[in-house]
Amino acid sequence: MSSSEARRIHIEAWQTSGMSQAAYCRKHDLNTKTFGNWVRKHRAGQVIRPPALVPLTIKPMSMPANTLRLRGRGDHVLELPPTVSPHWLGELLKCL
Repeated sequence: MSSSEARRIHIEAWQTSGMSQAAYCRKHDLNTKTFGNWVRKHRAGQVIRPPALVPLTIKPMSMPANTLRLRGRGDHVLELPPTVSPHWLGELLKCL
C-alpha cells in the first residue's frame, strides 16, 4: 500500500470516527501537525461539485379528483389539495 493510500485511509477513518483530529492521532500514534497537513492537502485535492438537480417525473395516476400527487425518484410522493396556489407550488418546487 502506498503512503498516499495509507493517508487517505486514515483520513476517511478519522472522518467516520466522530473523534477530534487530536484524539484520532493519539489513538493511532500519529503526529497531529502532520495529520493536519494530510487533511488540508486531501481537502485541497477534492473536487467541489455544485449541487445537482434531481430529476422529477410526474406520472398520471388514478386518484381522487381533489388531490394533486407528485412522485419523485424512489418512493417520494407529495400530495397537495387542488386549492394550493400555483405561485406557492412554484416556490416549493424551486426549493426542492
